[in-house]
Amino acid sequence: MTTTEIKTHDRTTAPATTVRTNRTTPRLDFAKTAPKVFRAVIGLDAAARAGLDPTLVELVQIRASHLNRCAYCLHMHTTDARKAGESEDRLHMVAVWQEADHFFTEREQAALVLTDAVTRIGDAGVPDEVYDRAAAHFDEEELAHLLALILTINTWNRIALSTAKRAGTDER
Repeated sequence: MTTTEIKTHDRTTAPATTVRTNRTTPRLDFAKTAPKVFRAVIGLDAAARAGLDPTLVELVQIRASHLNRCAYCLHMHTTDARKAGESEDRLHMVAVWQEADHFFTEREQAALVLTDAVTRIGDAGVPDEVYDRAAAHFDEEELAHLLALILTINTWNRIALSTAKRAGTDER
């Protein structure tokens, strides 16, 4: 039996909607059910990462996964970041990076603020000052790849949340 908890809210005053399920299996296996789409997203993911620092890639993916409340992707990317040598201190600070900005370089902060704006694009779009801050730290090609990375992790988050993927069950 599945238990679901749904909280509704006014986006201006309350936290994001929470939907919890105690399912033990995903609703569907997206990779097997839509293999061409799955491979296309994998291709976009690989292309987006090209030329970006792997540490930065994981920080962006972790931040977007926090914002989207995607436990599956958060678990996967914190695990990958640890394997790549990321410190526990920095991993713990990603969720509150603005209050702990001294843990991150100016370049990483520019990527994180852009991640916040693009992930929450419905709230205020991407303000010029956010885009300009990122553009000051990334050349145009890097910036295009960074945007593609942010779009890709948001897609992965939505796939995992929509199909009820469970944290800790990835096969990697």
